[in-house]
Amino acid sequence: MTEPHVFTAQDPIRVFLLDDHEVVRRGLSDLLDAEEDISVVGDAENVEHALVRAPAVRPHVAVLDVRLPDGDGITVCRELRSRMPELAVLMLTSFDDEDALLDAIMAGASGYVLKQIRGSDLVSAVRTVASGQSMLDPATTARLMRSLRTEPATPDVSPELASLSPREREILALIGDGLTNREIGKRLYLSEKTVKNHISRLLAKLGVQRRVQAAVIASQLDKPDADGPHPR
Repeated sequence: MTEPHVFTAQDPIRVFLLDDHEVVRRGLSDLLDAEEDISVVGDAENVEHALVRAPAVRPHVAVLDVRLPDGDGITVCRELRSRMPELAVLMLTSFDDEDALLDAIMAGASGYVLKQIRGSDLVSAVRTVASGQSMLDPATTARLMRSLRTEPATPDVSPELASLSPREREILALIGDGLTNREIGKRLYLSEKTVKNHISRLLAKLGVQRRVQAAVIASQLDKPDADGPHPR
């Protein structure tokens, strides 16, 4: 069993910050940089800059605001972890939002903390996820996943699924596999914008609002086929 990495002043935890408020970024940076074993190596104020800057500085931990002017931190989490699977992500938000928590789990976040958290607790959270542990309470995670599986949007989706075009069904299956829009585009030789348009249409046809709900529906696509095709 491999020993957990021990971070030191000479080899600190490299942290990247994403928040659209400069005062929040400065406060977080000052708080974290004051710790000997933590170093803030970069920051961004929006999704576009985060997706360019974070991979360039190779952080161990990214602290991402959930709500941003040009998108959301959940998407950034999914995109960054597709490029850097070893990255630990802490989602930071002002709201105690179960939907956002569930989306964060599905996107691969290691933790989810409210902005009201005490500074010392945030420092502890950064150290926890940097060491490979999760800040997500297993009981909460299990409860949320159960509630998602029993959402009314999922039980009878056959007519809605039948309304999807072959391309939309293909994209739905890839959403179920956890692929990002960029990865879906590469797989299907489509632009990211075209993928986004397809996803918007298929969500509307399925009668769901969130990508994560579509992912659950996608996970049920193979169930009927397990017994082979049904003759008519």
